[in-house]
Amino acid sequence: MSRNIAILASTCLALALWQAVVSLGGMPPFILPAPLRVAETLWTSRAIIIDNAWVTMAEVLAGLVLGGVLGGATAIGLAASSIARQLVRPMLVFSQAVPVFALAPILTLWFGYGMGSKIAMALLIIYFPVTSAFFDALMRTPQPWLDMARIMGASPSRIMWRIRVPSALPGLASGLRLAAVYAPIGAIIGEWVGASKGLGYLMLLANGRAKTDLMFAALIVLAIFTVLLHAAVDRACRATLDLNREGDGGV
Repeated sequence: MSRNIAILASTCLALALWQAVVSLGGMPPFILPAPLRVAETLWTSRAIIIDNAWVTMAEVLAGLVLGGVLGGATAIGLAASSIARQLVRPMLVFSQAVPVFALAPILTLWFGYGMGSKIAMALLIIYFPVTSAFFDALMRTPQPWLDMARIMGASPSRIMWRIRVPSALPGLASGLRLAAVYAPIGAIIGEWVGASKGLGYLMLLANGRAKTDLMFAALIVLAIFTVLLHAAVDRACRATLDLNREGDGGV
């Protein structure tokens, strides 16, 4: 309960500061609209906002699932094979030297203005954090566990799936929590480059027509969705880790 009160108090403080900046600074609505004006626009324009929000949410969720699966699979492959680490890991590190945002126009050219390019953008922006976090956790498996498994004659595949992967799940959870925050960024960047629907497209459209209140309304919806997505991923990760601990305790 105290946490909910703290969140409510923080929200009220942010709104009060926002209103103070508008009132004391004499900001015109096309520069910085007041909170009540944004709330009114959020209600009156709810149909178009919801219509575009569904598109962005679908892009983010698809990118998150694909990025999580590919990142996890890559981490397991790297941990299982020293050859893969020598060949693939340098490529992954080098890929981070290229700004992901600069790839958005290329992805739009390849996949078009539909959801494909936005999903690919979200996937790319979360792929490395998930891979890196999970791989590091896989490589930190306690050595006594591995030695005991080898003494008992366990095969490399059983060691991977019964020991290394379960012990590395907290690392994967950390990567997924980061991905839940980064994925919306990738989708919005993709929509800014080229789209016909989505919250990013709606922001650009509102900005071009000097409807700053609509732009803020879309931004608030995006922020709320990101917070809820992070909370959902965090809860799912906690539940999975708890089940894994219970399974270890029952063995």
